[in-house]
Amino acid sequence: MKVVVDEEKCIAAGQCVSAAMDVFDQRDEDGIVVLLEGSPGPELADDVRNAAAVCPALAIRIEE
Repeated sequence: MKVVVDEEKCIAAGQCVSAAMDVFDQRDEDGIVVLLEGSPGPELADDVRNAAAVCPALAIRIEE
């Protein structure tokens, strides 16, 4: 699994961090998504898929 984020689309809602805090964080200055782990292990796959699904800006893409 590879995770790709589009910072330009991100609206700093923070849903991704709530869903997968081991994979996503937010910048302090503006709340834009920060990808902590671009290739998360299988134990995080469900959380990452959920994060992509709940992102209101569709800024997270998963490549299997």
